[in-house]
Amino acid sequence: MIAADLRTDDFEFIRALVYRRSRIRLTPDKKDLVAARLARRVRATGIASVSEYCRRLHDPQCAQELTHLIDAIATNHTSFFRENAHFQFTRTQAVPEFLARARPAHWHRLNAWSAACSTGEEPYSLAIVLAESLGGRLPWRIEASDISERALATAQAAIYSSESLKMVPGATARAHFQRGVGSHEGSFRVKAALRAGVHFHHLNLLGDEPPFREPFHLIFCRNVMIYFDPPTREELIERLWRRLIPGGYLFVGLSESLAGIHHGLETVEPAIYRRPMRPAA
Repeated sequence: MIAADLRTDDFEFIRALVYRRSRIRLTPDKKDLVAARLARRVRATGIASVSEYCRRLHDPQCAQELTHLIDAIATNHTSFFRENAHFQFTRTQAVPEFLARARPAHWHRLNAWSAACSTGEEPYSLAIVLAESLGGRLPWRIEASDISERALATAQAAIYSSESLKMVPGATARAHFQRGVGSHEGSFRVKAALRAGVHFHHLNLLGDEPPFREPFHLIFCRNVMIYFDPPTREELIERLWRRLIPGGYLFVGLSESLAGIHHGLETVEPAIYRRPMRPAA
């Protein structure tokens, strides 16, 4: 299927539906992408055409297909230690800072949130960093959430190809991954000890409040705002700000910034922000 096969009224219907459901903003230049991904859903459902598929989506009884549609539209490109400067900052600056503050603050655990975890590479990368840099001195827990059920299923299985691990040093891979054998040759699974610290949730960041209550020392919400319009970005940042402890860090994608967004965060480094220890006077 090519873009010309996607009628303008069908594209506008999909744009509006996806925005209401996920707040993802599909601009006109995404028409080719939408056409290709709708074609896969049309084939999977056995429906005759995209127009017929769109008519089906009007039916309240097709609510599950809306989930499949969001899964098809959402982009899930990621890898272990992607934008590695953030993980290095966590290891060398954030964790030592939190350890120095842990006793007076009476923290019983370091909490982190991978807010758009996709297929799991980001939260497991963060888990490796926390496990190694904390060294048992402070327990840790990672909440990982995503709007795509398909991506979450991959994340929970925690099985990855060797290509996914190309940025993982050999010693790190041996310490934290099991190598597949036999029919699983070429695959690697995150070891159980690391998986135990990462908890996955199906979540729309702009929908209901998350099921977890404790505030976070670290929030990774990277390469997400690029899909949102300015009002949605501001709403998202305000929600994330409320979830950070004073002195906690927010990481966004290296191609993103909070320029033009009203927020109460301090800029630390490109794409790294910090909630101030005390409100500004």
